[in-house]
Amino acid sequence: MEAKEAVRAAKAHIADLFADEAIENVGLEEVVFCDGDPSGEWRVTVGFSRLWNHKNPLIAALGDRRLGRSYKVVRVSDGDGRIASVTDISLSDSRI
Repeated sequence: MEAKEAVRAAKAHIADLFADEAIENVGLEEVVFCDGDPSGEWRVTVGFSRLWNHKNPLIAALGDRRLGRSYKVVRVSDGDGRIASVTDISLSDSRI
């Protein structure tokens, strides 16, 4: 599996998993192949925004238009593209 395939699988899985939450601004943050790991998997970090990440309209009007983001690490099997897990990370997490 190539990196692009792992990324497509991870983003599609996130979009499907969080479909009821109307996520937006889904984007690739990082992709790593764990070749030293016997499982031979890709770890794809995907970021996105949720509706409740929108700022108060008054704050946005004052110029702060940044959205909060959620970050998920999706473990994708290199052999068959199976999604092994989706885990949450924060910006203070040591994995970033």
